Amino acid sequence: MLVEDGKLCAVVDFGSSAIGDPACDLVIAWTEFYGESRQAFRDAISLDEHSWARARGWALWKALIVASGHDGNQREAEKSWRVINEVLADHTNS
Repeated sequence: MLVEDGKLCAVVDFGSSAIGDPACDLVIAWTEFYGESRQAFRDAISLDEHSWARARGWALWKALIVASGHDGNQREAEKSWRVINEVLADHTNS
């Protein structure tokens, strides 16, 4: 929120601040690929380490939302815990 002369003058919405960031599209590396296939995907996408670090952040964020279980879908929550563990392992190994 931006205030000018003690009054609210604008609200900045950062909800779409990642538009155009290829890291958002890399979440699939953890949600759909495993082991060697994940590495093959990563090798085929020529992006820098910073993009992959942001991608891990996106994957973690999305998985944590689902793992919280608010929608009651246990199968998806279990998949999200797998994603969380693999993202953390990838972070540790990078």
